[in-house]
Amino acid sequence: MPSPVRSIGQVLALLKAEFPDVSISKIRFLESEGLLSPERAPSGYRRYAQVDIERLTYILRVQRDHYLPLKVIKDHLDEMDRGGEPPNLDAPPPAQVVLPAEEVMPEPRPVATGQRQVSRKPIRLSRRELLAASGLSEAVLVELERLQLVFPRRGGGYYGREALTICVVARKLRPYGMDSRHLRAIKQSAEREAGLVEQAIAPFVRRKDGASEAAAEVTQLVIYAHAAMMHSMLER
Repeated sequence: MPSPVRSIGQVLALLKAEFPDVSISKIRFLESEGLLSPERAPSGYRRYAQVDIERLTYILRVQRDHYLPLKVIKDHLDEMDRGGEPPNLDAPPPAQVVLPAEEVMPEPRPVATGQRQVSRKPIRLSRRELLAASGLSEAVLVELERLQLVFPRRGGGYYGREALTICVVARKLRPYGMDSRHLRAIKQSAEREAGLVEQAIAPFVRRKDGASEAAAEVTQLVIYAHAAMMHSMLER
């Protein structure tokens, strides 16, 4: 016996108890984004089978409980459509793949005037690789992204060394009771320091004369001074 199908209004009534904020426009939006594909009756009305309702329930739950962006939810749904299991959002990746902190966060060193900057090997990580390399759970990564503490590189869709560093730091700070709210305060401090760097290198940018080298040197010096001052304050 085929499972019963329901109209969008009937689906809305079923979901309201758990998701009081859901609306017909919200359900239609999820369909327009490719996350739902209910059948259409000859009259054009949507007909939701039980599998469509379960799919919609999953979408709404991970949005509510884990703040996942639609692109990530779609990746999860695609995996489920292939017969896989949805990821456990509260479990960190296996510990054996976590990079040692010293490989991600090298000790800051002062840069002497005129000294050539030694570039580090670039890192290009997919979202899954970032989670595996950092040991962070996806739920925490989503929170970092929501606060704009971590984001992929422009145009590439991949994550760089800075994102990996922040994720490793976030994981290592959690046992000390420091979460994304504290990292947000660190970001605000970094924004102020970045403003100082921009002011310092502005003459080089206007002259188009060694701007990138000046930016690298001033940034490294500010980072080194920041670290030294932090250590000094904590040793008082």
